[in-house]
Formats: sequence, structure tokens, C-alpha cells
Amino acid sequence: MAKSKKNQNPSQETVTEAMQIARATQRPGQTKEQTKLIAMGIQKGIDQYKKQHKAKLREMDKRKKKEQRSKQLDAEITEQTDTPQQSTNKLPWVLLTLSWLLFASYLIASLLYTT
Repeated sequence: MAKSKKNQNPSQETVTEAMQIARATQRPGQTKEQTKLIAMGIQKGIDQYKKQHKAKLREMDKRKKKEQRSKQLDAEITEQTDTPQQSTNKLPWVLLTLSWLLFASYLIASLLYTT
């Protein structure tokens, strides 16, 4: 079963890292209890940073996946629309040819009837 987030114990690596930082910044006359409290605060800060970093990574992954999906959809749409465009490209040429033929027949008809 999944543990609740409040009851999770920090990793040993985080604890030792926090203790090293607390000892490095230790002031003269500071007791061990004070150093432990400082180490606990540093440890909480490290844990919070790791959580934020994981959340940012998850958000970036979501954005990447969303972009990939949209690119795939765009590619599929362009593939589907490529075939109808070929048939619509013929329509203007057919209309142009038809209009010229009608115009030529009008000219021929008008020349025949006037003479």
C-alpha cells in the first residue's frame, strides 16, 4: 500500500547531507541540539526542493507529450487534406477552359450571324 506523504521518512542521503551542511555552518558555542534543529530545517528545505523539482519535471513531460500529440494530429490532418486538394486544383482549370470555349463559340456565332 502507498504511504501517506506526511509519514514518509527522508532518505539517509538527505539526512547526512543536511547534517554536513549544519556542521559546516556551526557557530562557536552552539550546542548539538541546536545543530540538530538546524539540520532538520535544512533537511526539510532539501525535501521541499526535491518535491518542487519533481513537479517541474512532471510538468515538462506533460508539455512534451502534449506537443508530440499535437504534432501527430497536425501530421495526420495534413495527410488527410492532401488528397482533396489535388482534386480542387483541377476545378479552376476546368472552369477557365470552359469559359474560353464558350467565349470562342460566342465569337464564332456572332460572326456567322452578322455576315
